Formats: sequence, structure tokens, C-alpha cells
Amino acid sequence: MTVTHALITFLGASCLLTITPGLDTALVLRTAAVSGARSAMSAGAGICLGCLMWGCIVSLGLGALLATSQFGYNILRVAGACYLVFLGIKIFLQNDASFLKMQDSARAGVSEWREDSGRWFLRGLFTNLLNPKVGVFYVTFLPLFIPAGVNVARFSLLLASIHATEGILWFAVLVTATRSLTSILQKPKVAKSLNRATGAIFIGFGAKLLFEKAR
Repeated sequence: MTVTHALITFLGASCLLTITPGLDTALVLRTAAVSGARSAMSAGAGICLGCLMWGCIVSLGLGALLATSQFGYNILRVAGACYLVFLGIKIFLQNDASFLKMQDSARAGVSEWREDSGRWFLRGLFTNLLNPKVGVFYVTFLPLFIPAGVNVARFSLLLASIHATEGILWFAVLVTATRSLTSILQKPKVAKSLNRATGAIFIGFGAKLLFEKAR
């Protein structure tokens, strides 16, 4: 497999994975609908940074340790599950006036929305980094697209960068798509329903991860 063929193949495969609905999509869509485009893109940026960091971990060989170490995997599994459940409960219980609060913050000045964006950035980052399945996925997925004769570490980082770029572009599409529905999404009942649905998804994923059979 040549470098060009590897890149083209990875581009297609990672694109399909990027647009497949999951926790990342749910988090960005809910944040765009309820907390605004800036917060949603901040969450997306955190998720993509997490992908890059997993790429670095894999390139350094630490990802293989996670894939083979029962203790390391289970520690990260429990920590990630607890975080997902915590974040899910927080979103589930969030009041339905969050969109109006976001609008008030925007009128008050840039400092408040920067603080909110930073909070969502960290949520996106930790949602990605504390999921051991993402790490194991990178360990098993990236090597499939590394041709012979290349620097494995550098090429792994290149592939992770491509995946992260696809992710941020996809999140931008999702955020843009929600703008046409702003008048509907601003309604308290709709925002409340989105909070409940997204919170339930995160709690469900966290519980599944927590009670997964130990390796």
C-alpha cells in the first residue's frame, strides 16, 4: 500500500466514522441548540484535540499499553464512565432557560461567553480522553493505514490530524444546520427536551461503560 493510497483510504474510512452518530455528535448538537454556536464549536474543538492527543499517545506506543493492560484500561474505564454519568446528570438537570441566559451573557460582554466556551471545550476534551474505547480504537484502527517504510510516529500523527480536521468540519456543518431552527430551539420546552435526551444518552453510555465486564 502506497502513501497516497493509504491517505485516500483513511480519508474515506475516517469520514464515515466521523459522521456516524455518537456521543460527540449528541454533545455538539445539544450545545449548539441550547448554549449557542460558540459553545458548540468549543466542545467540538475539545473533542478534536482529544483525537490529536490519542494520536500522540498511539504514536508514542503508549496506546498499545492501554490495549494490553487490564489495570490501566479498567482505571480509565471507571473514570470515564463516572465522568460521562456526571456530565449527563448535569445536562439532564439543566434548566430550560439556558438559551436566554446565553443571550444575556452575549450582551453583557465577551468575558462571560469565553468562560462558557472554555467550560464546553474542557467537557468535549474530557469526554474524548476519558473514553478508553477511543484509545483502543485508535490503537487498532490507525495501524491499518500505515504503509511500509514510513515513520510510524509521524504518520500516525498525520492520520490523527486528518481525523481531527474532518471532525471540526463536521461539527461546523452541524452547528450551521441548527441556525435555521433557532426560533424553534429557543423555546423552553424544546430546550428542556434536548437537555433530557442528551443527558439520558450520556448517562446511558456512562452506565454501559461502568458495568462493562472487566477485562
